[in-house]
Amino acid sequence: MSEKLEILKKKILYRSLYRGTKEMDILLSSFVKEHINSFNERQLKELEKFLEYEDETILNYYNLNFIEKNIDKNEVSKFFKVFKI
Repeated sequence: MSEKLEILKKKILYRSLYRGTKEMDILLSSFVKEHINSFNERQLKELEKFLEYEDETILNYYNLNFIEKNIDKNEVSKFFKVFKI
């Protein structure tokens, strides 16, 4: 695997671990750890974009199926929606 992809994976993992709330740290880092090695480069870039959403937006989408800011247009969001810890 290319060094560029490994750097991207490390960036994504870091971003998922340090969200601001412990609940989101656990939820997102668990999701990332489960999927990061199976995603291709395009999906990794989608995951990076997904992690740019605010915690509240992600949590509302996950728990309440409340869609805002086109979060459901991100391919990774479909994996996240069905993810269970």
